[in-house]
Amino acid sequence: MKRNSNRHETIRAKRGEIYLLNADAKPTEVTDVYWIYAIRKKGKYPEPTKRNGKWLIFVDPKDVDEVWLNVKEATEEGKLGSSAKVSTAKPNPLAGKSKQRVICVYTYDWMDEADVRKVREELRKIGITNKIPYKADEDTLSGRYRVTGHTKISKYYE
Repeated sequence: MKRNSNRHETIRAKRGEIYLLNADAKPTEVTDVYWIYAIRKKGKYPEPTKRNGKWLIFVDPKDVDEVWLNVKEATEEGKLGSSAKVSTAKPNPLAGKSKQRVICVYTYDWMDEADVRKVREELRKIGITNKIPYKADEDTLSGRYRVTGHTKISKYYE
């Protein structure tokens, strides 16, 4: 998990992020930080490679607290990848004009299609049934966002 933390620390440091870790706070009630993180507590999971990434779940603000609770619990129980995060009520310039919140569910390597799809299937089991994109962290670190005009970023969309 150490390298995973370091990789995510690189992204957070690049953006100057301040965040909450494993907090029971509701995303709709947090206005002083951009993100709340959850970390796997049970079971082993591979260390991230340079090809790690995340499923992006876009959620209506009225539903984000409930959806986040489900994702947080599944992450901590070891049913998903290494970690997850949710955007809070603090306005984020990378969100553009969208009012939606985003939940990111991390996996260790986007080229391990079996693992990426296993995590996606677990997301379906907790109610995330609409199509969602998967984005590599290398694209995030490179500043590739839809709101900044980039297209065809997703490695998977299902």
